[in-house]
Amino acid sequence: MSDILVIGSGGAGLAAAIAAHDAGASVTLATKLGVASCNTAKAQGGIQAAVGADDSSELHFEDIMRSSHDTADPVLARVLADEGPATVAWLEELGVAFTREADGELRIARCGGATRKRLLQVGDQTGLAIAGALRTAVGERDIEILDHAALVELAPGRAVLDRKGERSVLEPKAIILAAGGRCKRVAAETGELSTNGDGATGEVAELAVAAGCAERDHDSLQRHPTGAAWPEALAGYAVPETTRAYGARLLNGRGEQFVDELAPRDVVAEAIIRECAEGRGITTPDGRPAVHLDCSPVDPADAETSFPYTLRRFRKAGLDPLTDLLPVYPVLHYQNGGLVIDADGATTVPGIWAAGEITGGVHGRNRMMGNSLLEICVFGRRAGAAAARTVA
Repeated sequence: MSDILVIGSGGAGLAAAIAAHDAGASVTLATKLGVASCNTAKAQGGIQAAVGADDSSELHFEDIMRSSHDTADPVLARVLADEGPATVAWLEELGVAFTREADGELRIARCGGATRKRLLQVGDQTGLAIAGALRTAVGERDIEILDHAALVELAPGRAVLDRKGERSVLEPKAIILAAGGRCKRVAAETGELSTNGDGATGEVAELAVAAGCAERDHDSLQRHPTGAAWPEALAGYAVPETTRAYGARLLNGRGEQFVDELAPRDVVAEAIIRECAEGRGITTPDGRPAVHLDCSPVDPADAETSFPYTLRRFRKAGLDPLTDLLPVYPVLHYQNGGLVIDADGATTVPGIWAAGEITGGVHGRNRMMGNSLLEICVFGRRAGAAAARTVA
């Protein structure tokens, strides 16, 4: 058996496996579905890091705390902000080709809740590029992969996996939990739409809590403000916040702007819900409430550079984002709360670490866009390195 067992093949699990291996530990990575099945690859908007000439990690930290309404753990938030630029450099070393301007400088945009431009992108498929680079890096290392292996029992130094009906007991020296959140399951229970993949069902966090791990903000789930409400084929698709970063406006049924489009996500989502509840929204052909996202103010060159995938998807479905109004409404997107961790990803149970969406505290009760792709790399790497140091 390997020294370290990582549960989850999203960005946090992959980063943890890489860091643990590079620190000298033997590593097994287990995932409930296929190795490529994760929410990381669905993250379109970008990754935040204070790389601009007028920016700093201190300003990034202040924006995190302000956007969280001072509910984020300041220790975790500071680690996240401080390690942003180095994390971007590490990802570039792994082959992530962030979009650059004609002069070679990184293309950065301002996202909701940010006081500076610090959002880096790979078009509007940043998560896909990061997940692919991390999977390639794992494949280049001697890391054992167990796919279609669901965690069904958990205790320090013991994990039971169910792999296609056959159960096996593993006894690693350390376990790192990076299995994501539960928004897909919640959406199925409530009838809401969700941006999440089928694996986002939350049972690993429940096993961790049953094993004694503390959690925080369990009730805090984030809704992406601009989930596609129509066309029906795109229902639930997260229209990237970068549309608004480059000038798109939110309009109610009267054609009026009703919110600062670059306010923190919860503020924007609540404003959309309120407009519809008070009768100022629109109704989609299939009866859903919505407001309009007007992307016509966006420079077509910016659109083709920063959200080409979104343009293709909507045009294929019959709407052109640059000329047609897009019906949007908040959709379940992200689990803000989760397992309590320290700066190295250690949970409150010795021998168990955690990283990524399964954890709580990094973002408090409201996450800024772009910080999730940063979080999975920063805390995945820290958890992997810390677990390797412990087992050594």
